[in-house]
Amino acid sequence: MLKAAIIGAGAISPAHIQGYLQFTDRCQIVALCDLYPEKAEEKKQQFGLDHAKVVKDYKELLEDGIDIVSVCMPPYFHAPVTIDFLNAGSHVLVEKPMAASLEECDAMIAAAERNGKILSVVAQNRFTNPLMKLKSVLDSGLAGNILHAQVDSFWWRGHCYYDLWWRGTWEKEGGGCTLNHAVHHIDALLWMMGRPTQVQAFMSNVAHDNAEVEDLSIAMLKFPNGALGQITSSVVHHGEEQQMIFQGRRARVSAPWKLTASSSLQNGFPKKDEELKQQITQLYNELPDLTYQGHAAQIDNVLSAIETGAPVLIDGVSGRSTLELITSIYKSASTGELVQLPLAKNDPFYTAEGLKKHVTHFYEKSSHLENFATQQITIGTSLETK
Repeated sequence: MLKAAIIGAGAISPAHIQGYLQFTDRCQIVALCDLYPEKAEEKKQQFGLDHAKVVKDYKELLEDGIDIVSVCMPPYFHAPVTIDFLNAGSHVLVEKPMAASLEECDAMIAAAERNGKILSVVAQNRFTNPLMKLKSVLDSGLAGNILHAQVDSFWWRGHCYYDLWWRGTWEKEGGGCTLNHAVHHIDALLWMMGRPTQVQAFMSNVAHDNAEVEDLSIAMLKFPNGALGQITSSVVHHGEEQQMIFQGRRARVSAPWKLTASSSLQNGFPKKDEELKQQITQLYNELPDLTYQGHAAQIDNVLSAIETGAPVLIDGVSGRSTLELITSIYKSASTGELVQLPLAKNDPFYTAEGLKKHVTHFYEKSSHLENFATQQITIGTSLETK
């Protein structure tokens, strides 16, 4: 029986707790930690974790022989907490974004390798039927080479969202909507397309004058094969719609699922390719559904890796790649430069201090709220067929 701990009892922690509780024959939550212990105590009571220890300082758990830790704290805590647990012999599942800088990502990866432990970064959107099936369709090659990719990460957050003491600052949150909302779609884009070679971006803060960070960004990408991509990240879009669209040479596929296939008339105008559409539809429909989805599925993936030695789907290197693209968006938007990837270790944006120094600061925080009342949060609209 693997011993698990939840570090951080905020809004995302129930997704982790409920995930572990899917596998009570394989693991047990033995500890909850939060800077505000009453929040951890509340989760303990809510989920019936009668045998779980509640602590304020995570360091009290380093000697407890915990097998797997979920790090659910604000981004600037991710690296030190993760490294301490890896050094203590625990496997770590860390929430997005992986860390506040590429330098910290590299330190986390090195700690995992040095201690022979698993480091996985939360990207629960990969563990959904729509994205898993879309990935399989793209990998099949039936749609042809991908020519253009479009990511719309549309969310809406009220002005008071950034009143929370750590949100809306480059130091503690590490960024705005590009980092903390579009991160899952950026991860999925890299999973499906690989790393781009060039990034040109713009960002702005159009509705939240109590935050240093952006609430809207648009990035244009160029991939090694010449394909282009675009990413819109927002917390000012009413309706909170998210979608990923891939235009292949032979067909267009997307999540939410939509399929269009075209062939050419003699004059170059399109006609529907019903045969290819039927072929792709058959492939999509025959793909099996996942046994688990979301956080539970990723926790299952990490537990299986611990038990069998198999690799995890999303490791530290993958998490770092996502942060590298986001960092390049911030660099381009702040400097006006066309950014080349990969970013070098001597790049001014490689460290947290360098990023804070060079990135655009839109506003100073005007409010500092210590804590919000416990409320249900949205972690993404469904990418199922609409």
